[in-house]
This record gives sequence, C-alpha cells and structure tokens, in this order.
Amino acid sequence: MRLGLIFALSLLSVVFAAGCVNGRTGNNNGQIQSYPYSVVEAQWIRNGEPIEYGGQKWFPVNDVEILMDPEVTVVGEYKGTQIFVDKIDTKPYDRLYTKFARDKFRYYERWPND
Repeated sequence: MRLGLIFALSLLSVVFAAGCVNGRTGNNNGQIQSYPYSVVEAQWIRNGEPIEYGGQKWFPVNDVEILMDPEVTVVGEYKGTQIFVDKIDTKPYDRLYTKFARDKFRYYERWPND
C-alpha cells in the first residue's frame, strides 16, 4: 500500500512538472516586440534636421504619435538612429518615425513638392 502511494505521488509530480515545460521554440518566448530607445534624443533630431531616406528628405513634424512597438517595423537607420514605419503602411510611405520614449514616436513627412 505504501509503495503504491509513493509511486502514485511520484507519477503525479512528474505529470505536473511536464505541464510546466514550455514547448515553444524561438527567441521571443511570448514577449511583445520591444525596440530600445535613447533617453536623450540625438542632437540632429533636436535640431530639427531632416532624415534622408529613399532618396528623399523627410522633415520632422512638431508632434508625436503613440504607437506600441508591435505596430511598427524598422526600415533602416540614419545617423545611428533606427527609422520605423507603421506596419500597415506600404511604399511609398506616408510617415517615418524615430522612437524617443516608451510608445512615443516622433514622425517625419515629405514636403509636398519633394
């Protein structure tokens, strides 16, 4: 009787432990996409300088957009700063973004005659 109880408890422990094992593969491990950002924006951004991307100049708009990291994708880098677009945007893009805080992106637009 005692041996049967020990066996049953051991089997139960193994079953519970197996249920805790994560069967997923990959590096994400269930985490939401997250892009790093600098606490202090690059000086060229603070000076209002345009981004050169796709053979065009993109000028900063004095506003921000609240976007979650999974809503954007990196399309390049300019002067050491990641350049993003909205994931639902297609070429030719309407806006480019630089990240400056959690869920806050500065956006850039082409001038109409550009």
